[in-house]
Amino acid sequence: MPEPTRPAFAPADTITCDRDIAHAHFAPGDQVVVIKGVADGELWGDAMTVVTPSWHTPTDEDGWRLRNPIGGAQSFITGHPRYLVHLSKRCPDCLIYLRALEDYLLPKVLGDKPVDLGWYRVTDLGQLVHADDTKAAGR
Repeated sequence: MPEPTRPAFAPADTITCDRDIAHAHFAPGDQVVVIKGVADGELWGDAMTVVTPSWHTPTDEDGWRLRNPIGGAQSFITGHPRYLVHLSKRCPDCLIYLRALEDYLLPKVLGDKPVDLGWYRVTDLGQLVHADDTKAAGR
């Protein structure tokens, strides 16, 4: 996929930060994706592997250490469970979340070019942070 663009105005994510998903929903070895945008009328994101429990400092809650198989400067990051969607199995909770994101986003982001909605950033400590979580935490 080509490098995604960032629109001047991206729809706010009103779904992810309200997602109620237990830490135990994921386990080491699970293949997951963090949805970051839209490409060719479909959701896209970064696929990773769950490695081990890890405290998610920005939300002050249990998180997961994730491994990006592509490697690079951020081979390992820590993310909150509500950011993650199973790739390795089809579970109802993840499917419901994906459907809600599709229903919300796809009509708003048109075109065939990949679009990164800018909802996430990685802190200097390797913590994946959602834009709404940084506002809530005052960061």
